[in-house]
Amino acid sequence: MKNLIIAIDQSTSATKAMLFNERCEMLKRVNVTHEQYYPRTGWVEHDVEEIYRNVLKSIAELIEEETADNMYSLAITNQRETVVVWNKHTGKPVYNAVVWQCMRGADICNDLKNRGYSEFVQVRSGLLLDPYFSASGVKWILDNVEGARRAADNGDLLMGTIDTWLIWKLTDGKRHVTDYTNASRTLLLNIHTMLWDNDLLELFTIPKTMMPELLPCDAVFGKTTVGGLFKNPIVIAGVLGDSHGALTGQMCFEEGLGKVTYGTGSSVMVNIGEKVATAPRGLVTSIGFAALGKVFYAFEGNIHCTGGTIKWLEQRLQMIGSPDEAEELAVTVEDNGGVYVVPAFAGLGAPWWQGDIKAAILGMTLGTGKPHVLRAALESIAYQVNDLVKAMTTQAGIKLKEIRVDGGPTKNKFLMQFQADCLRVPINCSDVEEASALGAVVMNGMARKIWTSFEQVAVLRRSRYRIEPQGNLPLMEKWCEGWLKAVNQLIG
Repeated sequence: MKNLIIAIDQSTSATKAMLFNERCEMLKRVNVTHEQYYPRTGWVEHDVEEIYRNVLKSIAELIEEETADNMYSLAITNQRETVVVWNKHTGKPVYNAVVWQCMRGADICNDLKNRGYSEFVQVRSGLLLDPYFSASGVKWILDNVEGARRAADNGDLLMGTIDTWLIWKLTDGKRHVTDYTNASRTLLLNIHTMLWDNDLLELFTIPKTMMPELLPCDAVFGKTTVGGLFKNPIVIAGVLGDSHGALTGQMCFEEGLGKVTYGTGSSVMVNIGEKVATAPRGLVTSIGFAALGKVFYAFEGNIHCTGGTIKWLEQRLQMIGSPDEAEELAVTVEDNGGVYVVPAFAGLGAPWWQGDIKAAILGMTLGTGKPHVLRAALESIAYQVNDLVKAMTTQAGIKLKEIRVDGGPTKNKFLMQFQADCLRVPINCSDVEEASALGAVVMNGMARKIWTSFEQVAVLRRSRYRIEPQGNLPLMEKWCEGWLKAVNQLIG
């Protein structure tokens, strides 16, 4: 008999079901996509009943070839901020889920900003007053769906992020719960008291009766037969939002450890310890994770274009035939030749937040060749991460220990070495592709007392490689200074 953990990673585009053993090894994966709905420009919705069906379908497919005597438990990580409102008597959503990408709450947030609530909201929640987060989506539903406001005031409606909805469905309506990380992305949690904030609820006109019970990530959230798939109910244990899952999946359990996920853009999160700190301008403070009786906070920011820059070189400029070619050519020159690529294709994101800036290549001469431009483009990825991490650690007053990385661009060893040289700390690349799911598995094991300390589970992390900083420090400082001059030249 084997103890196996089913990890659900319910993301923006699909539901992934994965099977892990108690050595944190992934054994199998199933992927089921769901429909995206765009009823108006800038609006994005999901059918959460379809998502629930996909969860059942993916789990059934995941375990169909497994032996009957295995023991299972279920862990969940999910797209954050996406929110759903449903009737607790009928179990039916009153409207589709409002997805984190949806801009319908912009007018609500702008009205509150104009009324001077930005600082108040950030101090209480750690977040920016923005439709990206859940609260304005809930308010929009209550204000615009016929009968919703009246039903909410009568105590008939519940709300929750995707984890809450799935647990409620999986437990046949017995458990209306969420974890602290998902709660910290709603704009409604007071990150100082770790309670739903009455003033924030009033600000967004959301009745407190709608709110789920708050639990740490390593709690037991309920029991489920997964729609009758299991004869005997299995426990749901270990729940957290996807970026927080990646932080814990990368075993960033100590202050000063951070993770960077390199995708089209980059998600950067640094563990700042057990004390709340105000994030640098344009960044947010969230609950990093809550486990083993402790709460760790994190600074988080997102860079608009990192891996997307390599794709632009390949697909738009056709300077390379594949991402690997960028590295091959970049290392044929000793340096960037004074060239800097500022990939502000969607404006400059964190920590600059200059939305009207356009992308540019600066510093070219008649001696500039393709390798210089390619090298400068790769370096721009490292410079952007460096800017963000330095802003985070300086603000929190902590010393960065190591950055743990995942994502496609981590295959580029030149980029990773340059990143280590910029940050002056080691770069540690995990061999696990699904870091978010692994984080849920870690919390599941802690909930079931498989691991009773962070040290016990941290030793299970497997590293694909570790890169120490090597570059000439004065030279690196010169190049970083050149990058900052290029950015400031665009900002003016």
